[in-house]
Amino acid sequence: MIARIWRGWTASSRAGEYIEYLNRTGVPGLSGTPGNRGVYVLHRDVGDDRTEFVVMSLWDSRESIKAFAGQDISVARFYPQDDEFLIERDWNCDHFEVPVAPRL
Repeated sequence: MIARIWRGWTASSRAGEYIEYLNRTGVPGLSGTPGNRGVYVLHRDVGDDRTEFVVMSLWDSRESIKAFAGQDISVARFYPQDDEFLIERDWNCDHFEVPVAPRL
C-alpha cells in the first residue's frame, strides 16, 4: 500500500469551514476512487492565525494514484474551491510505502 501525503495552510478563523468543505467534497471524492483505501485529515494550529492541514490517503498502488492524480504523482491535485481557503500549500506530495501485515 502507498500513503500519499499533502500539506496546506488556512487562516485559523477558516479552519472549521475548510474541514466541512473537505468532508463534503475531497474526502468522499478520494474515498470513492478505485484503489483508495482511506483518507485521513489532520490539522493543528501553528500560531500566527494559521492552521496546518495534512491530508493522507492510502492507495493500493502507484498506478491507482496515477488514475486519480495523473502521470506525475509528485504534484498535488487541487480544486478551484481550494483557493477560497488555502493561504499556502505544498504543491508536492510525499509518498511512503506502507507494509501491510498478512491477515491471520
